[in-house]
Amino acid sequence: MFAWFSDKVEKHRSGIEGTGLRAVRAISAGELLVIKGGHVFTRDRRDELAKTLGPSEIQIDDGLFIGPDRPEDRDAGMMYLNHSCDPNVGIVGQISFHAMRDIAVGEELAFDYATGDDDDWSMECRCGAENCRGTVTGEDWKRPELQVRYEGWFSAYLARKIAALKGG
Repeated sequence: MFAWFSDKVEKHRSGIEGTGLRAVRAISAGELLVIKGGHVFTRDRRDELAKTLGPSEIQIDDGLFIGPDRPEDRDAGMMYLNHSCDPNVGIVGQISFHAMRDIAVGEELAFDYATGDDDDWSMECRCGAENCRGTVTGEDWKRPELQVRYEGWFSAYLARKIAALKGG
């Protein structure tokens, strides 16, 4: 298994898209919920893998990603965390996903993809949040309002990039 899940979550048919995670027991703010695992590979290898695996990785540094590298490992490497513009899960470090606030039983777990990578992509958002951005991109981490909202919840990789932008 390439991903670890808390026993307080389970896979389910998502109201956002495809398969997601939901709380089966009450979750307290700060709790560790998911750890992403897999193999580390370059952008070129990721682009090649995407032809057969689709999106299944997360970015961990400039040009480096972690995820499954064979079709038979794809399911074991998936986190099943969908995007939301009003997330309840955030990134701590590179591969750990924690509750940003208390999460009730039955609530879907989701993180804002803006906190995880800076790759060249965009997607139509279907999260349904009041503050939905409509379109989510790999450049959203540069938005000042998101940098403020998600301070402390960006991947370590993006936190370094944000600090560099701010002259830190």
